[in-house]
Amino acid sequence: MQRSRLRFGVLGAGRIGKIHIENLVQRIPGVEVVALSDVAPAALETVAATYGISQTFTDYRELLDLPAVDAVAICSPTNLHYPMIVDAAARGKAIFCEKPIDLSLEKVQAANQEVSRRGVPMMVGFNRRFDANFLKVREIVASGQVGRPHMLRITSRDPGPPPEAYIRASGGLFLDMTIHDFDMARYLMGSEVTEVYTRAAVLVDPVFERAGDWDTAITTLTFANGAFASIDNSRQAVYGYDQRVEMFGSEGMVAVANNTADSHIMADRDGIHTALPLNFFLERYADSYLREMRAFVDAVEHRTAVPVGGEDGFKAAVIAMAAAKSARENRPVKLTEILEGVTTGCPTS
Repeated sequence: MQRSRLRFGVLGAGRIGKIHIENLVQRIPGVEVVALSDVAPAALETVAATYGISQTFTDYRELLDLPAVDAVAICSPTNLHYPMIVDAAARGKAIFCEKPIDLSLEKVQAANQEVSRRGVPMMVGFNRRFDANFLKVREIVASGQVGRPHMLRITSRDPGPPPEAYIRASGGLFLDMTIHDFDMARYLMGSEVTEVYTRAAVLVDPVFERAGDWDTAITTLTFANGAFASIDNSRQAVYGYDQRVEMFGSEGMVAVANNTADSHIMADRDGIHTALPLNFFLERYADSYLREMRAFVDAVEHRTAVPVGGEDGFKAAVIAMAAAKSARENRPVKLTEILEGVTTGCPTS
């Protein structure tokens, strides 16, 4: 007997919503996008028409009330994630939510607890775990080929700063951008972070200072296994989207370089020339978004644990909070300082 199709509702018709809709509609068999919500009617109707989505709503709760929706992809601005998660869980929907879950640790924890209480799956959108380059590093490290990990180095630099309105609503450099690197550090190291030390500055654009944020940072992480990680971030790399990783251990090292449009190398009197890195995250991580959503669909259909859950979202947010505190106070910050007053038994559903 042919199994029934998994029916999705997508909350948010912006750029990340369109990525997930296109993958669900065109590249993942056995699923269907039956409804879409967004507060902007023009964008809502345009995206719905492009992908043949028959039902549209400006109030996401009307979408959640549809019995025909089995799962939701939450692609809205961060300030809407918490109420959408809680409302979706109350209606028994499987949940995929873009990072971060919320800008408040208390709300992150409350969302996770509600999801657990309702018994619905929730996956958090740390798509870089599904990138082929980083997956290879994870495989090599987990297999023991580099021995005991000693030092991890992550470079993550955007090609240019986002608009001021986005900066002000994003939660800042560490909750918006570096949170991906914090999750990747935990994922690759296989150990939990215990202490964070960050130096940050505004070197790219005064707009960040006006927003009370930073555009350039170096963060050092200390792990429970005694190893270290260094993460360097910039909001502007003039040569493109710079995404590199290196793990050094007792028996060797493994590193991955940037993805480029092609692999040509040209030599002339002026030097050695090659292609620049891809210029934006939508290009660089296109395949990872597809693998990520396939993993969520598989987990829901087979009733298995999601590969990236609410606890991962919680722990990455804790590290981000510690990084911001360290940058403000110019000192190392232990994660226990951030967790004071917040119950650490965070559900993993």
